[in-house]
Amino acid sequence: MNCSMKKEQVVNCQFSVWYPLFKKHTIKSLILPLPQNVIDYLLDDGTLVVSGGDHNTQQTNSSDSDAEEDIQWSDDETTTTVTAPEFPEFTSTVLEAINVLGGRAFPKLNWSAPRDANWIALNSSLQCQTLSDIFLLFKSSDFITHDLTQPFLRCSDHDTPDPVISYELVLRKWSELIPGGEFRCFVKENKLIGISPRDYTQYYHHISKQEEQLSQSIQEFFSQHIQYNFLDEDFVLDVYRDSWGKVWLIDINPFGEVTDSLLFTWEELTSGNSISGGQQDGDVAQQQEGPAFRYTTSEVTVQPSPCLSYRIPRDFVDLSTGEDAYKLIDFLKLKKSQQEEDEERGEQP
Repeated sequence: MNCSMKKEQVVNCQFSVWYPLFKKHTIKSLILPLPQNVIDYLLDDGTLVVSGGDHNTQQTNSSDSDAEEDIQWSDDETTTTVTAPEFPEFTSTVLEAINVLGGRAFPKLNWSAPRDANWIALNSSLQCQTLSDIFLLFKSSDFITHDLTQPFLRCSDHDTPDPVISYELVLRKWSELIPGGEFRCFVKENKLIGISPRDYTQYYHHISKQEEQLSQSIQEFFSQHIQYNFLDEDFVLDVYRDSWGKVWLIDINPFGEVTDSLLFTWEELTSGNSISGGQQDGDVAQQQEGPAFRYTTSEVTVQPSPCLSYRIPRDFVDLSTGEDAYKLIDFLKLKKSQQEEDEERGEQP
C-alpha cells in the first residue's frame, strides 16, 4: 500500500490547528501571525543581517543605534552598504510573548522547528530570548524554508490547488527535555502501530530497562487523550515522558515521507502488514498485540545524527567557490551582534 498523504492532512497538522484540541496535555505556547515582510525577509537569501533593536526595550538610544548601524566595506571599485531590516511592531509583540513565557522560548513555524540549525546558536540550543535569536535560527534552517516554500511536497493529490496557508510564529515555553525521553508514535487508522525514540542515534540504557513501562504509559496516554480526538486517522505524534512517568504531547506531524520515520521505514508503516518489534541491532522480538517498539539496543548500533548533514551552511559553500564574497561579513556581523546582546543581558541586574 503506497503512502497517500493528502494536502488536507498536512493542513490539519499545523500547530494552530491541533494545539487548541490538546492544550492541557502539552507545553504552554503562544501563536503570533507572521507579517508578510517578515516572511519575505526569511526567504531572502541575500540578507543575513538582523536588527539589534530587539535586545531590550529599556536600553538607551545610543546602544540601539550602535547595534543597528550599517555595515560598510569598500574595495578599489565599489562601496556597498547593507542595512539591517527593522520590524518594530513585530519585535515588540515577540518580546512581550517571550516575557509572558518566562523570558525564554522554543520557536517554530506552522509545522517545523529549526532543529537542523541549532549548531549556529552560540549555546547550540534552540532556546531564544530575542527576535534576533529566532531569525538567526530560522534563516539557517532548511526545515523552516521547507515550511515556507513547499509544505505540500510529496502529497498524493499534487494536482489539486494548494490550500492557502496563514503563516505563524509559534513560541513555546522553554522546557529542559531530557535526551531519550521523547518518542515518535506512528498512528494508522487511529491505531498506534509503532514507537521509536526521537533520538534513535544514541543508546539509552533506561529505554531498554523500562521498555514495557514506557510502551504502556505511551499507549495509555494515546488511548485516553489522543485517539479519535484528532482530525485525521493517520498521523504521527511526538510525546515526552518525564521523570515522574507523566506523558506530554510535543507535536503532531503528517503521516508521510516528509516526516522522519526514524527506526521504521515508510514502506513497512504503510504496507498494511503487522510490524515486528525488532530492534536496531537486528534482533527480532516476538509479535505482540501492542505497537512495535524499536530502539537502539547497544553502543555498537549508535549512529551519527541525521542533522549533521545540515551543519555546513550553503552560504559557506558559496564562499568557498567565490560565489558570494560578502556573506561572510554579514554572518560575522550577525554573530557579533548576538554575542553583544548576550553580554548585555548578563550585565543587567
